[in-house]
Amino acid sequence: MSDKVKIAVLDDYQDIALAMADWSALNNRAEVTVFNDHLDSDAEIVKRLLPYQVVCVMRERTPLNRQRLEKLPNLKLIISTGKRNASIDIKAAEELGIAIKPTGYVMTGAPEFTWALIMAIARHIPQESNNIKAGLWQTTIGADLSGKTIGIIGLGNIGSKIATYAKAFDMNVIAWSQNLTEEKAAQGGAKLVSKETLLKESDFVTIHLILSDRSRGILQKEDLELMKPSAYFINTSRGPLVDEKGLIEVLEQKKIAGAAMDVFDNEPLPANHPFRKLGKVLATPHIGYVTENTYKVFYEDTVNAILEWLQP
Repeated sequence: MSDKVKIAVLDDYQDIALAMADWSALNNRAEVTVFNDHLDSDAEIVKRLLPYQVVCVMRERTPLNRQRLEKLPNLKLIISTGKRNASIDIKAAEELGIAIKPTGYVMTGAPEFTWALIMAIARHIPQESNNIKAGLWQTTIGADLSGKTIGIIGLGNIGSKIATYAKAFDMNVIAWSQNLTEEKAAQGGAKLVSKETLLKESDFVTIHLILSDRSRGILQKEDLELMKPSAYFINTSRGPLVDEKGLIEVLEQKKIAGAAMDVFDNEPLPANHPFRKLGKVLATPHIGYVTENTYKVFYEDTVNAILEWLQP
C-alpha cells in the first residue's frame, strides 16, 4: 500500500485545476485525485472523501458541515479557495483536529461580472444574440444607463467598485446597508438612502452583502414589490440573501422588468427550476469569480498550502 498522502480536489467543473498550478512538487509525497462532478448527498460525499487526508474545496460548492466532518476520520486538512467559506463548520473542524487553510483571492472578477450582467440585461444582449442565430433582426429596445439610478445594497469592496463603474456611465448612485453611514457612503461614491427609498427609486438594484444570519433573506417579496415595473434586480453575491420564492412570484407577475442572477439557493441549479424558464431572467452558473487569474491564485496557493502542511 502507498504511504503517500491522499489529496482530493473537489468540484473542478472545468477540469482545469491541474493546469492552473504546478502540482509536480507533490508527486513524491502525495497522490492527487481531481473530481469534476458534483455530489449532493451526505452518504455519497462521505463515501468519496473517506480515504483522503487532504480535501481541497472550491468556494462553497461542497459544504463540509459537522455531520460530514465527523464521518471523515482520516481528514486532517481542508484547503478552501478564497478568504472565507461559510459552508465549512469551523468549530467542528477545530474540535476534530482538522486544519483549515484559505487561499488568496482576486477581487476584480466579481464586480466586472456584475457590470457585465447589468449591461447584458439592460440591452437584451442574450436575447438579441439568440435572435440572430434564429434568423431575426432587432426585436428589442434596450434601456439606457446614463441618467438612470442604480441602488447598491452593500457598499463594501465590491459594492464600491460597482459605484465607480456606475459613475463612469453617468448614473446616479444611491446605497443602503444596515451599518452604512453617510460618510462611508460618500467615500464609496454613493448617497445614503433608506432601504425603502433605494428600492422605490432605483432603475437597477444590485446586492453585495456577505451572507450571514443577519443578512439572510434581507430582501423579501414585499421589498421587491417596491421596485419600479421598469427596474432590474441583480444578484451576484449569494442566493439566500433574497427570498427566492418571492422573487419568482414578482417576476411571474411582471412587477419588475427582469432579474440577472449568478447565485441561487441551491447550486447547481436544479434542472426544473423556474429560473431556467422565466423569460425575464438572465441566469449564469455562479461564474462571477471564475476567471483565469483567480483560478491561478486559488490553485497555486492550494499547492503551497499543502507543501507547507507536509513539512516535517
